Amino acid sequence: MEALAAYVATASGWVWGAPMLILLVGTGVYLTIRLRGVQFHGLLYGLWMAFVVRREKDAEGDISHFQALMTALAATVGTGNIAGVATAVAAGGPGALFWMWVTGLFGMATKYGEAVLAVKYRTTDERGEMAGGPMYYLRDGLKAPWLGALFAFFAAIAAFGIGNMVQVNSVADAVVTTFHVPTWITGVVLAVLTAAVILFGIRGIGRVTGVLVPVMIVAYMCGAMALLVIHIDQLPSAIALVFQHAFTPTAATGGFAGALVKQAVRFGVARGVFSNESGLGSAPIAAAAAQTRSPVSQALVSMTQTFIDTILVCTMTGLALIVTGAWTSGSTGAALTLEAFSIGLPWQVGSAGPVGGLVVTVGLILFAYSTILGWCYYGERSIAYLFGARAVAPYRVVFVALVAVGAVLKVELVWNLSDLMNGMMAFPNLVGLLLLSGVIARETDRFFQERRASGP
Repeated sequence: MEALAAYVATASGWVWGAPMLILLVGTGVYLTIRLRGVQFHGLLYGLWMAFVVRREKDAEGDISHFQALMTALAATVGTGNIAGVATAVAAGGPGALFWMWVTGLFGMATKYGEAVLAVKYRTTDERGEMAGGPMYYLRDGLKAPWLGALFAFFAAIAAFGIGNMVQVNSVADAVVTTFHVPTWITGVVLAVLTAAVILFGIRGIGRVTGVLVPVMIVAYMCGAMALLVIHIDQLPSAIALVFQHAFTPTAATGGFAGALVKQAVRFGVARGVFSNESGLGSAPIAAAAAQTRSPVSQALVSMTQTFIDTILVCTMTGLALIVTGAWTSGSTGAALTLEAFSIGLPWQVGSAGPVGGLVVTVGLILFAYSTILGWCYYGERSIAYLFGARAVAPYRVVFVALVAVGAVLKVELVWNLSDLMNGMMAFPNLVGLLLLSGVIARETDRFFQERRASGP
């Protein structure tokens, strides 16, 4: 097992080297320029469509704008927002949070482009459900079916890591720390709850995430904001540290071993992508199922996912780590965030410990569970693309079984395997985005021209 972990860590480090980081951020920068900063001038409209309009009448699709966004948020707002941010700051210092912001802002344009293509090239499968995502726009838009198959293969495997074992592993660690429940019990409970929902497909997932995701995000952010208000005097210096160490090395202090700028960049970008998934090609699979008359309409909704995930939720976690000073403790992952919130919100709740620890533990459970549901859908759509609808049921069985297994695995192996698979699925998707950027630009121009012509 140790030899395998070392091999996976080496491969992950190679995949997430400078070329991949440049390609990921560079794609977002390129699309931002070509689309004239659509993520900035279109953000309010996207939020309005998602949370006010919610559903377009007489539009094709399986779920509403709101449910598609919640399904995508379910898959992205997960342990990356709690354990992933902590891992980035623990390895790269406070400057890693800055590079997560950069990844998020430019990633919004990437997420927008993915959704435009996903809706434009979506199709109806043999079960009468909408099917779309990178495999379809690589096959039908780029005319490169081999790239579509490659993406689907890596996505189906990646779902077992980023959307499954990483999630339950972090939950099991937090639950055993807070409630002293054995890790295997946590795994079994999550497996049963997962099976209870995924049997109903995307409509069942959409209904559950439509209720669960808004509640869990608001609850976690309220806890984080309470912590920041209590430590408001430390907030200016914490923000200064973020900007300072984004461009200068972080010296060793306390249990923190120190970090070079390249570590801040690498871990900030890698964990930022892990959290918001911009460029991976996962979220457009959910976007393709939305009831919409225009690819751009859903794309504007989809890009708000990255804004909510990284610019809002990840920022709250990162600042909590810094204002409490927990980032210098030497801890990492979910344990570090648990420590920060326990320091920041120290009031005891019986034998369960500090209220801050409860906020993180409950947040982890809900975030991870929703992510598992969202990624099961991504994985089954990918496996259906490769082998047809008959492969979905066996895939679900394996997926549920690995939920239980993930609770007892070593966290380092799980994280590195997830990073590796993320990088492998991102490459064909980014190639498709760049080569089909003309299609994205034309659809965007047409949509905004029609809006201007129709008046306010």
